Amino acid sequence: MVSAPLVLLHCIIVICVTLHCVNLAAAKTNPKPNIVLILTDDLDVSIGGMIPLVKTKKLIGDAGITFTNAFVASPLCCPSRASILTGKYPHNHHVVNNTLEGNCSSTAWQKGQEPDAFPAFLQKHAAYQTFFAGKYLNEYGSKKAGGVEHVPLGWDHWFALERNSKYYNYTLSVNGRAQRHGQNYSEDYLTDVLANVSIDFLENKSNRRPFFMMVSTPAPHSPWTAAPQYDSSFPDLKAPRDPNFNIHGKDKHWLIRQAKTPMSNASVEFLDNAYRKRWRTLLSVDDLVEKLVRKLDIRGELSNTYVIFTSDNGYHTGQFSLPMDKRQLYEFDIRVPLLVRGPNIKPNQTSPLPIANVDLGPTILDIAGYNVNDTQMDGMSFLPIMVGELNSSVWRSDVLVEYEGEGRNVSDPACPLLGPGVSECFPDCVCEDAYNNTYACVRTVSPNANLQYCEFDDNEVFVEVYNLTSDPFQLSNIAKSIDQEVLEKMNHRLMMLQSCSGRSCRTPGVYDSRFRFDPRFMFSSLVPHRNKRRQMLK
Repeated sequence: MVSAPLVLLHCIIVICVTLHCVNLAAAKTNPKPNIVLILTDDLDVSIGGMIPLVKTKKLIGDAGITFTNAFVASPLCCPSRASILTGKYPHNHHVVNNTLEGNCSSTAWQKGQEPDAFPAFLQKHAAYQTFFAGKYLNEYGSKKAGGVEHVPLGWDHWFALERNSKYYNYTLSVNGRAQRHGQNYSEDYLTDVLANVSIDFLENKSNRRPFFMMVSTPAPHSPWTAAPQYDSSFPDLKAPRDPNFNIHGKDKHWLIRQAKTPMSNASVEFLDNAYRKRWRTLLSVDDLVEKLVRKLDIRGELSNTYVIFTSDNGYHTGQFSLPMDKRQLYEFDIRVPLLVRGPNIKPNQTSPLPIANVDLGPTILDIAGYNVNDTQMDGMSFLPIMVGELNSSVWRSDVLVEYEGEGRNVSDPACPLLGPGVSECFPDCVCEDAYNNTYACVRTVSPNANLQYCEFDDNEVFVEVYNLTSDPFQLSNIAKSIDQEVLEKMNHRLMMLQSCSGRSCRTPGVYDSRFRFDPRFMFSSLVPHRNKRRQMLK
């Protein structure tokens, strides 16, 4: 005869084993979703950048949702990437340009912002295993900021490019150890290397924890080096001749007005060639996307994985006679692709609601089940939009774009007549940037308005306003003709955003009449390196 205590113990064991099995089954049927973020470098959407990405559109966009009004908080690599990682606008994360002095991967960034970037929350609070491969921030790996030995908080697996985008002859930080690459295509072409290490991670990761992957390609950033099999693609391609191509921006900020119109034949030939090369590099990105999606599918993980595809900023090639670059306030530089597929996202969707790249971090945390209200992030989760749980009437209508211009204290030897204070003067001494190319904009997208309002930090306190409904190519600055009441409202919205932090950026808020916005001081308290005595050129 079995004693009563033994029977009780047996029952307890059976119950515990049964409950354990039930919990395991529940975990398998309803695990936390995986997340993949694919970030390209300088990929426009306004001048055809998505056209060569046929497989990406099919495998992500057609399988999910495409946001047609996705914008960056700043149209330059390092400030924009800082906004993606922190979920903050530049005036809150303090990264203003691509230099260490501008807080790009500086020790101040590492101490002040990296601990609060979304990967750190995923790893620490949501139990995600995290993987990074590719370009991080432009000055990453600088000896003055810890070198490639520095691995930011939040990353379990780290394959980061030293400094800026390259395709060959680069160094990777592999979990803090330098790995040098040469120019052998099969071993060194960076886009393919990123695809391969990403596949390796998927094959060898733990299956007991959800994962987050961030794959950051060099393409289509310069030097625009295509894989050999794509080096002859698009032989007759030219940059699009849209209505704003190679025309004088006569009513715009002086930096735009200084461009030479019409452009020289040499400049046009140069930008057409660059445009072709950019597309060629994107064919390898398309292959990378296909490899990742197929691997997820083969492993049975695709149905429980969100795949996000976007860029750090846009680009221009000849618009308003600016040969090529970013850094400007116009649609071609601030608008980026944003495609997402994943659980509960119906295929073949598009959304016109305005999304900012400060929203990526909050959205990823929301997917992982972490409350963004427990962070200092400025952005808001667009997960409810993707899964059809949000009434569009309650989504915000405005996003902020801000940029601090860069210039040199001495004249460019190649362009001495321009004097000091300008930069990026190539080709033909057309300058793409200047100290007073410093501006803040509010970009408004709603059923009743499609507007952009910008104020510059210069001697004129120059203002540019565009009605994108009637003027999608931003040919006419209507600042002097628009109704004064509309101007005041846009100015108030800009002031609200420029003074926001955390939750106040995510809610409609109330305009504080005590706040006085002066664009000359928008970054002054945040950027100690700024030269107050710089020469104003106009």
